[in-house]
Amino acid sequence: MHRRAFFKAAGLATLAGTVGSTLTGTSAHADPRAAMFESWVPEVFAPLPDAPAHTSAIVIGSGFGAAVTALRLAEAGIDNTVLERGSRWPNDPWREIFTGDDLPDGRGFWHRTSFTGVTKVPMSFGTFGGVLDVTEFAGIDVWRAAAVGGGSVIFTGAMVAPERRLFDQVFGGVVDYSELERVYYPRVRQMLRLDPMPGDIYQSQPFTHSRAWDDQVRAAGYQPLPNDSIFTWDVLRAELAGGSRPSATVARSNLGNSNGAKFDLNQNYLRYAEQTGRSRVYPGHRVDSIAQEPGGKFVVTVTKLAPTGAQLGTRTLTCDKLFLGAGSVGTSELLVRAQATGALPNLNEHIGDGWGTNGDVVLARGASGLAGFGQGVPSASRIYDESTLPLTLENWYIPGIPFETGALASLGMVLDPTRARFGYHPATGGVGLTWPSAAQDAVVHAARAVDRRIADKAGALAEYSALGYDANAEFTAHPLGGAVLGKATDAYGRVHGHPGLYVMDGAAIPGSTATVNPSLTITALAERNIEAILRG
Repeated sequence: MHRRAFFKAAGLATLAGTVGSTLTGTSAHADPRAAMFESWVPEVFAPLPDAPAHTSAIVIGSGFGAAVTALRLAEAGIDNTVLERGSRWPNDPWREIFTGDDLPDGRGFWHRTSFTGVTKVPMSFGTFGGVLDVTEFAGIDVWRAAAVGGGSVIFTGAMVAPERRLFDQVFGGVVDYSELERVYYPRVRQMLRLDPMPGDIYQSQPFTHSRAWDDQVRAAGYQPLPNDSIFTWDVLRAELAGGSRPSATVARSNLGNSNGAKFDLNQNYLRYAEQTGRSRVYPGHRVDSIAQEPGGKFVVTVTKLAPTGAQLGTRTLTCDKLFLGAGSVGTSELLVRAQATGALPNLNEHIGDGWGTNGDVVLARGASGLAGFGQGVPSASRIYDESTLPLTLENWYIPGIPFETGALASLGMVLDPTRARFGYHPATGGVGLTWPSAAQDAVVHAARAVDRRIADKAGALAEYSALGYDANAEFTAHPLGGAVLGKATDAYGRVHGHPGLYVMDGAAIPGSTATVNPSLTITALAERNIEAILRG
C-alpha cells in the first residue's frame, strides 16, 4: 500500500508539471501575458525614476550586505544610490503578488521560460522579470535573487550562526568570531527580529512535518536545535485564523510571500535607509560594467529595464565610493569582467577565486507513520553530524509539490572544501565557472548517509531516493565567494588596488559559512565591515 501511495504521488508530480506547462505556456511570449501581470501587480509597472548622474556612494544590489551598507552610509550622512536590476514588489494580505513554485508563472523567474527544481518536474511559463534568477554553470545551477530586497525575498528565513571552530576553519583567522558573537550577530538579530518558532505555530497542522522530523532525529539519537527565523509569526497566525491569504503555511517561499510573512529587507534595513532621506533605491537598473577613472571617480554603466525585459535605455553614472552587493555571482562577474577588460587594472590575482556552494543538498526520507504533514515553510530545527564530513541537516518543507507525499524533507549544508574560480570569455564577454561533479557527489554521499541512517532508526515507511527531490538536483541557493576577504580584499572588504571600492556581500565569504545558512553571517559581516570602513 505504501509503495502504491509513493508512486501515485510521483505520478501526480509529473501530472502537475504537465498541467503547469499547458496552463502557462499557451501565451508564453504574447503581450496579454504582461497585461495580466500588470492587472495583478500594477506596482511593478509603475514608471521607473532615473538614478542621479552622480552620487557620493553607489551601492550595487539590494540584498543583505547591500541593505546594511545603504542604511549605515545614510546614517553617517553619506548620500547613496542603490541600484537593483529587479522590481520592487509590494505585499498584500489578500492578493497573489507572487506565484508558487508548484505551478509557477513568469513572476517567479528572471527572464526564462522553463525551470526544473528540486522535484525534477519541468515547468514552462512565459518570460518575465520575476524574482528568482536560475544561473546555469557547468556542473551546478545557482539560485539567486532578482528583486529589491535580494535574497530576503526568496529564502526560507533560517538565520543561524555557525560554530566557532568550524567558522575559524573556513575563515582562517581573517575574521574574529568573538567580535561577531559579541557585537554583530546580536545587532542583526535585533534589527531583523529573529527568534525561534513559537509553540503555537509549531503545534499547528501545517507544521506536523516539523514535529515528525524532530521525532525521527530524536529516535536516531540526535537532539534537534531550534532555528532562529525571520518570519513574522503574527502573519502566520493570521493565515491560520483566516485573516490573510495562506502563504507561509502552504509551501510559499522560494518565489516570495505575498502577504509579507517574511520580515524581508524592504520592511527593515532598506526602509530605514530611505527614511533618512539620504538613500534611494532604483529598481529596474541592471549594472553592466564598472570602472575607475584615473582621478579616482568610479563609472557605473547601467541599463534600465522594464519588468517585461524591454530595455529603456543605457546610462553612465559616477560616484566617489562604490560598494558591491550584487551577490556572489553578480559581484564576481563585475569584478572579473572589469579586470579582464582593463576597466579595473589593479585588481589582484585573487579576483574570481574561492567560490563554493556552501555544500547545499536537498534530501527526503519517508515518514514513520501515515499522516497529513502540512507544508509550513519556516524551518523549526536542525541537527549537526560529523560522522563523515561535518554537516547540518535542516528541517525543510517540500517546494514544488502542493500535495501530501508522505516524505520529510531536509536541506543539507556540508562543510565542503572544494572551491572554483570564475573565468572570463573574451569572445562573448561572459563570466562563468565549472563545478566539479566529484565535489557534488561527495556532498550528496555525506548528507544522504546521515539522512538514511535517521530513516532506518526511525522506521521510515518508504525509500525516497527515487523521487526527484532526494539529492538529485545539482543546485545551490547559497553561492559564496569570488572576492574573498583577506585575499581579493583586506579583512574588511576594501578591494586591493582600487581605493574606494568595497565588497559587502556573499562574494567576500570563502565558499562556505561552516554548515549553516549564510544570511546571518553575510549581514553581520556587512555590519562589521561598513563600521570599520566609515571609521577609517
